[in-house]
Amino acid sequence: MSFTADLSKFCHKEAPEKTNKIVRGVVIEIANRLISRSPVGDASKWQQPGSAPAGYVGGHFRHNWQYGFNSVPSAILDGVENDAVARTLGGLPVNVGGVHWLVNNTPYSERIEAGWSGQAPQGIVGLTELELPQIVREVIG
Repeated sequence: MSFTADLSKFCHKEAPEKTNKIVRGVVIEIANRLISRSPVGDASKWQQPGSAPAGYVGGHFRHNWQYGFNSVPSAILDGVENDAVARTLGGLPVNVGGVHWLVNNTPYSERIEAGWSGQAPQGIVGLTELELPQIVREVIG
């Protein structure tokens, strides 16, 4: 192959494939960290035992991590299933060129990020953001 053909092949085939692989890996790792760091409420450990709303079951916050590609998810999901990783990452496109959103729309998500939960006293998103360079290095290998 000529240099021009080699460069063209790299720019049109290899570079996008490698870039997609890196971006996918970074998004997946960020989502995994956000979800695994998310506290699951245990009303028996609250400062005021018995202050849980009627019918409260822990896991709603963790369940509500959502992924959006080029659009911000705006819903609050019902339930507490431990399916956030599979559900969130199931929407990850093959061609990853665009804006990736990982959001939690529960009304108390900002309080949790501000240290409201004893299980996540330093928040979740900010810690993961600080780890971004490390995450990229790990994905690149």
